[in-house]
Amino acid sequence: MLRIGLFLLTNLAVLVVAGIVLSLLGVGSYRTAGGLDLQNLLVFCAVFGFVGSFISLFISKWMAKRTMGVQLIDQPRNADEQWLVDTVVELSQKAGIKTPEIGVFPAQESNAFATGWNRNAALVAVSLGLLQRFERDEVKAVLAHEIGHVANGDMITLSLIQGVVNTFVMFFARIIGDFVDRVLLKNENGRGFGFMIATLVAEIVLGILASMIVAAFSRYREFRADHAGATLADRGAMIRALQRLQAESGAGAESQMPSSMRAFGISGGMRSLFASHPPLEARIQALRDAA
Repeated sequence: MLRIGLFLLTNLAVLVVAGIVLSLLGVGSYRTAGGLDLQNLLVFCAVFGFVGSFISLFISKWMAKRTMGVQLIDQPRNADEQWLVDTVVELSQKAGIKTPEIGVFPAQESNAFATGWNRNAALVAVSLGLLQRFERDEVKAVLAHEIGHVANGDMITLSLIQGVVNTFVMFFARIIGDFVDRVLLKNENGRGFGFMIATLVAEIVLGILASMIVAAFSRYREFRADHAGATLADRGAMIRALQRLQAESGAGAESQMPSSMRAFGISGGMRSLFASHPPLEARIQALRDAA
């Protein structure tokens, strides 16, 4: 229920903010008696495409803390938490960023993620299972991987890519819908039922194709973050951490994390153009080749 409530709240915020922005820009209806006003349509799609993407980015830490049950370490309570804080501080200094908030979430799967709207206001969290089963040098490599995501600006870059993709999916879907309604169905007003159906179908098809672009960048950023883990921590430890994760996933472990937060772990075992993460064996081989 919490995730559903947050989802509805986010979509409501998108509608409100987008409406305000469109009003300030003086953008009217993109559908006229003579057809589509392409300039208004492009602005309309860009506002909705980017507003949704950036609202998700700005509230990412807030949502992560609540949906994943992240327990922040403000004051270390034991030696393990003190080591975790000291390690993140050390890695952040090496990467040249402000130390992120540090947290642990109560999951037995081995996983970790980084999120936040900019490189100096991030959150890095690791699962309890990872801390319990990985060696300390492997945990350090995983943390370095997450710090790499933050230092590389992966969150903001992914949001920009998602905003562009959203914009053009909406834009071309409505052009296709108008063409179907006016030309194929001979509806002179271009506002018939055919427009809505054709636009919906086009958004689904174009959205599927566009998701390949987003997934491709996501896979690319994983290789870069692995390189950061090897550089900031230790290449051998980074490889061993991936191998340990590979062994666990081979035993049938499934990630319960939202896809947007699967930063270190695998993405449900997918190995296709839609996978957000490269195969673990490819990541391991890339680290070996770079050595």
